[in-house]
Amino acid sequence: MLSLKNNKVILFNPRSAKWKHRIPNSILQVGASIYGKYDFDFIDGNMEVDPWLKIVTLLKTGNYKYVGFTVMPGPQLKEAIPFSKKIKEQFPNITVVWGGYFATNQHKVVLESKYVDFVVSGPGDTVFPELLEALDNNEPYNKIKNLIYIEDNKIVKTPKQKLLNQDTLPKLPYEYFHKFYPISDYLAKTFMGNKTIGYHSSLGCPFTCSFCAVVPIYNAKWQGKSAQNIYEDIMWLKQNFGLDAIEFHDNNFFTSRKRVVEFSELMKDEGIAWWGEGRIDTINKYSDDDLALMSKAGCKMIFFGAETGSDEVLAQMDKGGTQTAAQIREVAARMQQFGIVPEYSFVLGMPGDNEQKVMKQIKDDINFIKEIKTINPNTEIIIYLYSPVPSEGSELYERITKAGFAFPATLEDWLNPTWENFDLRRNPLTPWLTPKMIDTIQNIETVLNGYYPTASDYRIVGFKKVLMKTAAWWRYKMGFYILPYEIKAMHKFWKYRQPEIEGFYSE
Repeated sequence: MLSLKNNKVILFNPRSAKWKHRIPNSILQVGASIYGKYDFDFIDGNMEVDPWLKIVTLLKTGNYKYVGFTVMPGPQLKEAIPFSKKIKEQFPNITVVWGGYFATNQHKVVLESKYVDFVVSGPGDTVFPELLEALDNNEPYNKIKNLIYIEDNKIVKTPKQKLLNQDTLPKLPYEYFHKFYPISDYLAKTFMGNKTIGYHSSLGCPFTCSFCAVVPIYNAKWQGKSAQNIYEDIMWLKQNFGLDAIEFHDNNFFTSRKRVVEFSELMKDEGIAWWGEGRIDTINKYSDDDLALMSKAGCKMIFFGAETGSDEVLAQMDKGGTQTAAQIREVAARMQQFGIVPEYSFVLGMPGDNEQKVMKQIKDDINFIKEIKTINPNTEIIIYLYSPVPSEGSELYERITKAGFAFPATLEDWLNPTWENFDLRRNPLTPWLTPKMIDTIQNIETVLNGYYPTASDYRIVGFKKVLMKTAAWWRYKMGFYILPYEIKAMHKFWKYRQPEIEGFYSE
């Protein structure tokens, strides 16, 4: 490792959740890129009582020169913004680098804050170590790809780097990370198993959905680790820590059918359950034999962006041009044959030409959701209020800006609680959605979660499930969703966990 006394690195994962925490794969990935090249410390805000005290204690030693933040929208901003500001105020010579899709999509306000020096726009596997080396040696960094920074009062974006072959990248430094935080502390009991871990097996997505936040980062490209490499990583975690379930946090785990089939062949006798995200039109091309193999290999649930039952709105969302309402129905039925739970997300409240059209879309989608539940009652339904994250220059971006929507003008404005709820898709702040529309969406969601409690909150069983279903039955059947306070009271009393907000219930 480089032996300069004052060039050590802190890789910081700001607090992201209140409950059992997932292993911070983002900083593990960056750590892998500098392992053996730089001395560095991991700090996971989720595991620290006072993460700022940990950071400032290290910085006061004078041995550190760089602090890297991974920043997702929502809760992580509560630490990322004030901590970065305090670092610049108290240690002005420290270089602050942000990565993550919030930093990329909101790079203008991030950099104009003056307390973030660089944004890594996309994967940092080669970018981050190249930047550190250039800064250490006073060399130019304008030819390093995937960087955004300010120079001469202008924002500079270097060219995008092609996604790297994931099998050529160094392994995640689990053993080194284990010295800072025991990996066993990240193994959670979930509906899938007693020791569940999060894992990334690929980067990017080959599609350009107009509402997706990762589109500007990956430009419709995808690269995945080989099935063999994934299997080896999982077996190492199983042998060393007793792993029995995996959450694949890829943007699109099922992009390559060949890879999924090979992975399933390797996993079919290992007794490990797993969950991943995919596309309906992609999975619908898999054969029945493929789905049967996946089920045998431990696939318990697949998250799908169903989004809407309207083919017109699906086209507006640019779902790749092939997903249809008919496919959404078909996949729900096919999953039931193989015991794989389809987890369908719907985005309600897309912009429309007028209030009547927006409300009609909402009501039509509610009816479509009930139809899906008739086809396959085990289908998990996730409802989001539409929150704009479209790419600049897209048709959808033009529509929302013309409708009067605007993101915060300064970085610290993002600390307003209303914007945290926006990031969690609980408060859209969109001018075309009326209070009546929002109430309609939220009330049907409450009734739906009463009549069909999520299987991912494994505490809601027995009499709890019976009571909730009984209370919600007449509302669901009659279509009467107004003021469902009795269901809300049960959800609050039993601390019902909505996966769309906080992920799967875990202990």
